[in-house]
Amino acid sequence: MKRIVLALGLLIASFSTLGADMSNGADNFYTSTQVTVEKVTFKNQYGMQVAGNLFTPKGLALNVPNAAIIVGHPMGAVKEQSANLYAIKMAEQGFVTLSLDLSFWGESAGTPRNAVSPDLYAEEFSAAVDFLGTRPFVDRERIGVIGICGSGSFAISTAKIDPRLKAIATVSMYDMGAANRNGLKHGLSLEQRKQIIREAAEQRYVESQGGPVRYTSGTPLKLTGNPIGDEFFDFYRTPRGEVTPAGASPLTTTMPTLTSNVKFMNFYPFNDIESISPRPLLFIAGEQAHSREFSEDAYQRAAEPKELVIIPGAGHVDLYDRVNLIPFTKLGQFFLSHL
Repeated sequence: MKRIVLALGLLIASFSTLGADMSNGADNFYTSTQVTVEKVTFKNQYGMQVAGNLFTPKGLALNVPNAAIIVGHPMGAVKEQSANLYAIKMAEQGFVTLSLDLSFWGESAGTPRNAVSPDLYAEEFSAAVDFLGTRPFVDRERIGVIGICGSGSFAISTAKIDPRLKAIATVSMYDMGAANRNGLKHGLSLEQRKQIIREAAEQRYVESQGGPVRYTSGTPLKLTGNPIGDEFFDFYRTPRGEVTPAGASPLTTTMPTLTSNVKFMNFYPFNDIESISPRPLLFIAGEQAHSREFSEDAYQRAAEPKELVIIPGAGHVDLYDRVNLIPFTKLGQFFLSHL
């Protein structure tokens, strides 16, 4: 299928150091009178508790099985950042939806906090299928997934080994493996990668003896003039999207531990992506997004049916919460057609 571009209007660039940029309908904390929400918990395959929010359209017939969609949050975020918004908007279109916290983040179990484990992250999506597929009001043959940012790559890695996910959509996807191995646009040299690995390995000695935990990447704590860092700052460090989960420090939200983050170096979610076919894939990315390369890479590797949608004028974080730019109608049509 050819790439299509949705004419959603021009992005209004109004970033301000004085406050959050709320242009294009930014509404991360959106609520709806059309939807009910229930906090739920369930266990993954390893007995760890996973926390989620279950959204159902008001008036939904609970005596018949319905289509359902799992929504995964951006890497380092929690379900209250972007995932809830998507889940509510899709529930408004008639789907049962479930946003969830990945292990080591938010309200889900796992120590140390902020740890990286690509296998466990993927496991959470399968565990969510377990949960939804055993609800009497969900049709286990009609379960799909939306992965936002890093969760896009986790959803794809899950779908390769879990055929119960019948339709897969990603938004502003990051291939967390390639991003850590190579940097954006392959800006990280092999020697730089090796230095990161060496530092992480030495830090393990420190932490194994009770020393302070070291964090890496994530959102900067102040504006630096770096366009990418400032873009994340405007969401995660301002009222636009700022959330500090219980028991977490605002200084380390979104920041994975250095010693675990190197595990992404061994993460190759797009290998064998063609094996997901004939289940459909939808990739959505902003025209100006620094992450666009990952959606384009996945699209090229995937087999049909597949579709790549580029949102004019939009950056990476814009598709977290700017409801005037996010193609919720397109997502609804995709899942309505395939679930």
